[in-house]
Amino acid sequence: MIPPLALTMGEPAGISGEITLKAWRDHRDNLPAFFLIDCPHRISHIANQLGWTIPICPIEDPAQAKDVFVDALPILEHPVTAGEPGILSKHSAKPVINSIERAVELTQKGAAAGIVTNPIHKHNLHNAGFNFPGHTEFLADLAGISTPPIMMLACDELRVVPITVHVSLSEAIKELTTELIIEKCKITAHGLEMRAGIKHPRLALAGLNPHAGEDGDMGREEIDIIAPAVKQLKAEGFNVTGPLPPDTMFHKEAREQYDVAMCMYHDQGLIPVKTLAFDLGVNVTLGLPFIRTSPDHGTALNIAGTGKASENSLCAAIKMAGDMAQRQKEQNQ
Repeated sequence: MIPPLALTMGEPAGISGEITLKAWRDHRDNLPAFFLIDCPHRISHIANQLGWTIPICPIEDPAQAKDVFVDALPILEHPVTAGEPGILSKHSAKPVINSIERAVELTQKGAAAGIVTNPIHKHNLHNAGFNFPGHTEFLADLAGISTPPIMMLACDELRVVPITVHVSLSEAIKELTTELIIEKCKITAHGLEMRAGIKHPRLALAGLNPHAGEDGDMGREEIDIIAPAVKQLKAEGFNVTGPLPPDTMFHKEAREQYDVAMCMYHDQGLIPVKTLAFDLGVNVTLGLPFIRTSPDHGTALNIAGTGKASENSLCAAIKMAGDMAQRQKEQNQ
């Protein structure tokens, strides 16, 4: 048996509390045990406001979560200033950040099998002095690693890794180098072997330009940057193909030829994933010394407090984190 998973509180003005409640209420029989790092009174208030009768059990130690999970949602006591749904507050930033820090600490101690992060509101955190672009960079800092981890978006039909992430398209083109592609492909291949149990994973590299540059007629990035990365990775024994035309590599038959698509910029990878599985996509961080997944959506302030938000992506993230933790335990035995 693996320890329970730690769920961070996410932005309290958003949908995190209600989708966590729905995940436990409607799906707990098919999910690994987890506990939420939040204020029990706040979560109970959300349930009451929505007219949901959901038992909640405050816990002082993650080990208690497994004992109560069948009968109640375990919540590890965490001080939070209550707020209104959909209304951001600067006072929520510190509890949100501390929730992530606490989840990492518990996971590193072995008290939690992995972390599932509920959505944060980055702008609200930045206004309070949070100096990281998002979860991934903050988790890397907490883990004490210098090599940036990898953001992988995954659903049953497709896995994608953007080589460049949260920068403008013009900046993404400037950032793209052979060395960066090689580094991210190696981390991805190792992560898929360790976390997903895929031996010698197949990596398909997308081109940057239309038709993968059309032999240089529509851009030389494929010739000058991407192809040299493919050549070196192959020489080192990695199973890679490309650069492939981005407009033809995401249909069903093409997807069957690889385990992950390495995309040159953010939207090139995220658009196909969210088209295929908008409510079921999972954000997985590869390259960390612990397991971290997250639902592939934001805080949805516009519908917070209505009970309309779908819990499916959160459930998929919890299930994937549990599968990874179980696989890791078996590998270590």
